[in-house]
Amino acid sequence: MRLLITGGMGFIGSNFVLHMLRQYPDYQIYNLDLLTYASHIDNLLEVASLPNYHFIQGDICDKQLLSQLMNEGIDAVIHFAAESHVDRSIDNPFAFVDTNVQGTLALLEAARVHKVKRFVQVSTDEVYGSLGGSGYFSETTPLAPNSPYSSSKAGADLLARAYFHTYGLPVMTTRCSNNYGPRQFPEKLIPLTILRALNNEGIPLYGDGLNIRDWLYVDDHCSAIDLVLHHGGPGEVYNIGGHNEYTNIAIIRRILAELGKPESLIHYVKDRLGHDRRYAINAAKIRKELGWVPNHHFESGIQKTVEWYVDNLQWRNKIAAGTHNKNNTLL
Repeated sequence: MRLLITGGMGFIGSNFVLHMLRQYPDYQIYNLDLLTYASHIDNLLEVASLPNYHFIQGDICDKQLLSQLMNEGIDAVIHFAAESHVDRSIDNPFAFVDTNVQGTLALLEAARVHKVKRFVQVSTDEVYGSLGGSGYFSETTPLAPNSPYSSSKAGADLLARAYFHTYGLPVMTTRCSNNYGPRQFPEKLIPLTILRALNNEGIPLYGDGLNIRDWLYVDDHCSAIDLVLHHGGPGEVYNIGGHNEYTNIAIIRRILAELGKPESLIHYVKDRLGHDRRYAINAAKIRKELGWVPNHHFESGIQKTVEWYVDNLQWRNKIAAGTHNKNNTLL
């Protein structure tokens, strides 16, 4: 099987590439990544020399490049590539529409023209908007995105839906809760907290710190996408959640305790514009239909995550120096 994985140098994408190479050593893996700031070229150094792994630096908006890649006989597309940071989307929403909407459209069209057999649109629970104090997002929850980022992902999801219903492209959409784990760029809460704590720097916390997220260990997310890729129903949506709800302040305190750092590092800052209060996923559908269950509770997952960042000093140093995409050994 020949797989095109977009955004495979990023956080979730790189973990998924590693998962697939471990699970299916006979698959041919094509990794298309633009190497933006959030990618890290070291994420896949360990597999760079494998004969069945192919890295292509390029843009999902490049229609000619997509056509060339599809001519390799791609059987399935797993689409991770996206601008994903809410704060950046508030500052520059145009970049998010360009990549997340226009890029997804270009990819869907290339897949349609070349008759790709499976297409997994990897999305987010943020397209559902904000929950109150109870209840969960299900696959039938109406889309109600509240940020330019989540709106651009909702637009991509609707295009994926349209390509299934109009053209019959076998698209499956996954919507996950907040991921954490190794190789995540330190603009998101958990890696930012870990790296700032290691450097004894102040840790910013929005508002009152009581916003709640459902946390999903990245390896569990990868196993779920694997199941959807191979067994998911065309046109279906699958929610993927860890069922680990924590406030932001609880997450930071847990990490500080793990590292033996004082809570005095926490600095409350002005709340993010349009900050959603709570996300929580009902993952009953993927459990029932595909048999997926997460293997990591938050306590074990966060310990493994902290240990990874502590142990990977070179990875951290390249991020700090801004040289994490300056090594051309994979190109």
